[in-house]
Amino acid sequence: MTGHRAVLLIGSLLAGTCVGAPALAAETEISGSVEFEFRGFFETPSDAQQPETNLSVAFQTTLEISSADRRQNFVVTPYYRWDQHDPNRSHIDLREARYFGAFDGLNLRVGVDKVFWGVTEAVHLVDIINQTDLVENIDGEEKLGQPMVSLGLPTDVGTFEIFWLPYFRERTFEDFEGRPRFNWPVDPDQAFYEDPDKERHQDIAVRWSHYIGEFDIGLAHFEGTGREPLLIPGLDAKARPVLIPFYVQISQTSIDLQATFGSWLYKFEGLSREEYGQSYVQATGGIEYSFYGLFGTAQDLGIVAEYVWDERDELAPTPYNNDGFLGLRWALNDEQSTSVLAGVLADFNTDAWLLRVEAERRLGEMASISLEAQFSGNVPPEDILYSFEDDDFIQLRLTRYY
Repeated sequence: MTGHRAVLLIGSLLAGTCVGAPALAAETEISGSVEFEFRGFFETPSDAQQPETNLSVAFQTTLEISSADRRQNFVVTPYYRWDQHDPNRSHIDLREARYFGAFDGLNLRVGVDKVFWGVTEAVHLVDIINQTDLVENIDGEEKLGQPMVSLGLPTDVGTFEIFWLPYFRERTFEDFEGRPRFNWPVDPDQAFYEDPDKERHQDIAVRWSHYIGEFDIGLAHFEGTGREPLLIPGLDAKARPVLIPFYVQISQTSIDLQATFGSWLYKFEGLSREEYGQSYVQATGGIEYSFYGLFGTAQDLGIVAEYVWDERDELAPTPYNNDGFLGLRWALNDEQSTSVLAGVLADFNTDAWLLRVEAERRLGEMASISLEAQFSGNVPPEDILYSFEDDDFIQLRLTRYY
């Protein structure tokens, strides 16, 4: 059974169980969106199979059924994208298909869901529950739904949570026709695992979160299959060079911390991880300062500065091991909710840089338009990001909500 079929089966079983429950039939809400996307690339691709422009369409619908007291609900969110060139990007997923119940002193969550941990802007080190949906966006922000059972215990000294993750979902990757992608495409059909149970390894995570005065803190531990695979050179069935994902078992302890003092935000994420006989530490942190009511207007401007560090330095299989990030967050606070986020990530080892710009504006009550652009430079051939050196692009999305 493939990953998305397993997720769809779990969602169908939950839907059949929960929709029939009279306690949840008090209120039903359906919402969704249709998204049209255009990507244009500024340079000739390194592979003739890759396009210079690309079109895609995405559909998402959310059904929510809630009890009268809002203490129980069922949510299902199917998602589908059709892509003009990349068959791997044309995919279906259940972003959510879960039941939530708040009982006396206990919160229960069962099904397919999304959970986010972390506080920093540039790199989310401690976010470990959900798998990255890399074909959606290479910034790593989009996630696949994760099958789980979660119990939460709110107390006066913080919230304690435990997660059982019975099924692992592999990361999505672009096909040969996809762009942007690695110079050697990733072949997910040859993915292999350190653990013999493969995707059925039973992962466990625990977390404690609390706020103390101006401080929000989270402590977590994860035991299971690492979400980010090692990529090993190999050949596919047609003897073409590819990268083969290898998923290892990890043991990770992490902390995320945010402190708010007026217009200042102080952020930190750190972890200690053991994997494949190696132990190492990663950390990221920084500050954010916001100017409210800029020049006597309703506009706000935030300045973000962060640093990312990996104990393995240049031996780390990640581009973020000694990097600085500087960004601007501009919110016009107008009727159209116009906002702009721009940031540059610089590698202090190689002088390579990556610039991303994201802007969004609402069009009336039921539509929005967004713009994304990515540029890079000074990337040496040994850097992981070298594959994207000729993949600078601009992306336009028009979304209609219902």
